[in-house]
Amino acid sequence: MEAPLFLALDQGTQSSRAMLFDAAGELVAKAQRHIEPYVARQPGWAEQDADYFWEELGQACQALWLEFPELKARVVGVSLTTQRASVVCLDSRKKPLRPVIIWLDQRRAARPPELPLWLSAPVKLLGQGETLRQFQSKAECNWLAEDEPDIWSRTTHFLLLSGYLNYRLTGEIRDCTAAQVGYIPYDYKRSQWAASHDMKWKALRIRPDQLPELVAPGEQIGRITEKSSRHTGIPQGLPVIASGADKACEVLGSGAFSPEIGNLSYGTTATFNTCNARYVEPIPFVPAYGAAVPDRFNSEIIVQRGYWMVNWFKREFAREEVDRAEQLGVSPESLFESFLTETPPGAMGLTLQPFWNPGVRIPGPEAKGAIVGFGDVHTRAHLYRAIIEGIAYALREGKERLEKRNGVKVTHLKVSGGGSQSDVIMQITADIFGIPAERPHTSETSGLGAAINIAVAMGIHHDHQAAVHAMTRPGARFMPRPEYARTYDKLYRHVYQRLYPQLAPLYRSIRRITGYPAR
Repeated sequence: MEAPLFLALDQGTQSSRAMLFDAAGELVAKAQRHIEPYVARQPGWAEQDADYFWEELGQACQALWLEFPELKARVVGVSLTTQRASVVCLDSRKKPLRPVIIWLDQRRAARPPELPLWLSAPVKLLGQGETLRQFQSKAECNWLAEDEPDIWSRTTHFLLLSGYLNYRLTGEIRDCTAAQVGYIPYDYKRSQWAASHDMKWKALRIRPDQLPELVAPGEQIGRITEKSSRHTGIPQGLPVIASGADKACEVLGSGAFSPEIGNLSYGTTATFNTCNARYVEPIPFVPAYGAAVPDRFNSEIIVQRGYWMVNWFKREFAREEVDRAEQLGVSPESLFESFLTETPPGAMGLTLQPFWNPGVRIPGPEAKGAIVGFGDVHTRAHLYRAIIEGIAYALREGKERLEKRNGVKVTHLKVSGGGSQSDVIMQITADIFGIPAERPHTSETSGLGAAINIAVAMGIHHDHQAAVHAMTRPGARFMPRPEYARTYDKLYRHVYQRLYPQLAPLYRSIRRITGYPAR
């Protein structure tokens, strides 16, 4: 009998991918469809047609079978991982009522549910009044009820994108516990919907009957239906296994299985994660998310715009490189490598704080980005280097925060995401963190995390730890260069770490005067 293969479907922000992995974690075959991340019908909106995602995922699968028809018979299971915190409203016939609300959408509720004093007073006494207000105002269910009351009144099922695509695959309204990241009434510590007495039910306009049944990672969600088989070409009846959201799968697929191994992700949203058997909040009152492994948790620090800033730089400052890349048939980012090699560590003193998007706690809701240290020597190349270094500084700050929270020192870095494919960026990362930085053996770590769950579910590996041992391994390793590490350490401690405390009062004044970012 030929060796089994695992079909991982990855519906990300930028593309739809269908991938086949073997039991050793090797990527055997892949098909990818680049997508339009969202449509902005008004400033600050971010939406996409639900059927567009389903169509592109189906096209990716069909392209895989077209190129590798002989591999289909070896597939023993399917698992889906998707972008987080994008929501879908379905009616009683399970049809989308409106476009998917993408996680980048900035709409807010002006009049969220008013909590009784006995619930709101303790929150304010704990100094968490602003956190609660942000949670309520950002919750899609709350602003939908205000702005689109007819849509909300007809919303029978309120799902994340993962739940919707799992429904299209299996016909079941089910989703994975490790995919539940968003403004929803979820108990992250217990990996279940919040108890009936939980304050989240009062803070949000969601009813329990609108939410899907939850399934733990590595358990079966359902089977491929005849209808989804026709659309995707996946054999009917194959089991669909729960895996979790893309970041959870990325941490697992990178091999970061214990808190001394940090997973740094240079994605559209940049993150630093540690995986732990204990529930450890990365910041007080900010939850640890479910790992793509049962009974484990990922403590996560987020730089919301992350490597989105590379796209920002490309759009605003690099038309010449974009045009030349198109002529050469390469990515613009590959041409940006020269910006890094022709500038020194520290970008001649140009330091960037990458808070282009405000946070709830750290950074605060008033936060803005900043670039300090400009002089007449600085060019676009220095600005690009400052972007890369600024994102890494913010993630190093996250690493140090998690070390204190976990009580465990991070000794190894597993670096994934688009930025990890650059050797120069990997070297900068090792220098800024001052510890070895490893690239996993495959760039498709979120897909590999999904494949690991299939391998465990189908009994190919007896548990997740054995599967991680068998299916993940380091690729290229980058050691910190002492002379550069010393320069970066001084800039980090004496410049970068002082920026936010010094600038926060100015950010608050800007917000008060201009109204941006909106409360």
